[in-house]
Amino acid sequence: MLLLLFLAIGGAIYKFGFVGSVETAPDGRQALRLTADERHMVLGEMRAFLVAVQNIIAATNREDMEAAAEAARKVGMAAQGAVPPGLIGKLPLEFKKLGFSTHKQFDELSLDAAQLGDPQHAREQLTALMNNCVACHATYSLSPME
Repeated sequence: MLLLLFLAIGGAIYKFGFVGSVETAPDGRQALRLTADERHMVLGEMRAFLVAVQNIIAATNREDMEAAAEAARKVGMAAQGAVPPGLIGKLPLEFKKLGFSTHKQFDELSLDAAQLGDPQHAREQLTALMNNCVACHATYSLSPME
């Protein structure tokens, strides 16, 4: 009985910690199966990333590094704290790694923009950060649960 309990717990940890709720989409990407509210939350976070990217580009073009730092800070690690545990459990490990890495890189960009004040450095960081966005969109799609 104890062995069955350990197997069940291990299976749940594997499913919710590593695999998530995923199926193969028609286009070959991994489709994350989410409720409508969860899907809206993930899409909202992606839109916030996009707004931050635009604001950072505009700020660095004006050499307003305080504004660049603020735009990046808004989508740093503090922003990911609003994600409910149930949603986190549905996301595969690699998706979570990309998401956490993206938030962390925005925090690093914010800190460097404030401390270094170098628009070119911030744009280089943004270029590297965008690799996460491209990788995520190339690998995953969001599929509503029916």
